[in-house]
Amino acid sequence: MFQDLLKRLIQPNPAPIADADARLALTALLVRVARSDNDYSSDEQQLIDQITQDRYGLSLADAQALRTEGEAMEAAAPDTVRFTRAIKDSVAYEDRLAVIKALWKVVLADGKRAKEEDALLRLVTNLLGVSDPDSARARQQVS
Repeated sequence: MFQDLLKRLIQPNPAPIADADARLALTALLVRVARSDNDYSSDEQQLIDQITQDRYGLSLADAQALRTEGEAMEAAAPDTVRFTRAIKDSVAYEDRLAVIKALWKVVLADGKRAKEEDALLRLVTNLLGVSDPDSARARQQVS
């Protein structure tokens, strides 16, 4: 399933994607940021589950299943640049801004900001077309 989505996302001009596919792609991005410091903890996994439960109205079991799919998609996804640019072209700005806020929650979950997480979040923010001031406001709202 996610291989087909990846193929569609990395096309030169990706079409808007269905809600279920957007959920999976955005969850995979949460996983990518959580894994960026090489410490993908159970706390981060639980936080991703909570974020997807709240954002999409999922049960815990469905959120865990979505995260598992997101983990597989993240592992198979091309470089972050192509992946996030594809999401940018397929997802509305407001949704991308909400994702940045969720990403900040993941980065700040362990109480420290690893340089790898900061660097990846700066890159992702830029590639998703979210402004630096909007990203800073999102960070302030979750810290």
